[in-house]
Amino acid sequence: MPLENIKAMLERASNSGYAVGAFNILDYNSTKAVIRAAEDLSAPVIIQTSAKTVIFWGCPAIISWVKELAGTSKVPIALHLDHCKDLQLIADCINAGWSSVMIDASSKPFEENLAASKRVVEMARPKDVTVEAELGAIVGVEDDIHVKEQDAHLADLEQAIKFCAEVRPDCFAPAIGTAHGVYKGVPKIAYDLLEEVAGKTAIPIALHGGTGLADEVFKRCISLGCAKVNISTQLKYAFIDGFVAYHNAHDTEYNPLKVIDAQFNELKMGIVENINLFGSAGKA
Repeated sequence: MPLENIKAMLERASNSGYAVGAFNILDYNSTKAVIRAAEDLSAPVIIQTSAKTVIFWGCPAIISWVKELAGTSKVPIALHLDHCKDLQLIADCINAGWSSVMIDASSKPFEENLAASKRVVEMARPKDVTVEAELGAIVGVEDDIHVKEQDAHLADLEQAIKFCAEVRPDCFAPAIGTAHGVYKGVPKIAYDLLEEVAGKTAIPIALHGGTGLADEVFKRCISLGCAKVNISTQLKYAFIDGFVAYHNAHDTEYNPLKVIDAQFNELKMGIVENINLFGSAGKA
């Protein structure tokens, strides 16, 4: 099946009260784990790449993995560039075949964020590529984007309404109190803000900082308008833990393919759990 962009995928999710998982892949093996999990559950899925991952492997390698694996799949699959500040890298991904991109100019003053986000929409729309944009500062580390706790701030409601009206992103990521990375305590989610932004913009909301949130938090956020849920840190842990656990249990065995298979199974298991939790199983 050809790659989809996220517009129709997220609109279906918003209208039906579930969310589509967006999983940050690291290599061919993790890409395969995401797609196989989605196929097993007949679920739509978003393959998500960080800017750092794209720079490490290069656009041609990543697009070849995804198109090979998605080409024989019967579930809807999007390829999305996560948090990216570099307009040239965004252009490279659009031209290489990504079906969706995210411009993250949230660290800039509001008017600069607005201008940069509009520019990316102008770049993407002629190629039928969807755009996600962010407002506010989400605490934690995502790729090479570092936001200290004292610098984090929630999205402003009036600015969010203006931003969405002028940019018209296909997906909107307002800062609502979640964090990238591993939570050190219980996050304080601004549910009222989420509900107001979702209701007044009528644009599907992306929930960033999904790793480590309680099930009830996911479910409440989805019920209030989050149609896309990002999972990144969890896959990083599974990528390493699956590999290391197998080697520790078989420390005299040096068969790389068995270790890679153990890593695949660890990744896939967590992805399956998330797809079921987000309610997208059976929605392909």
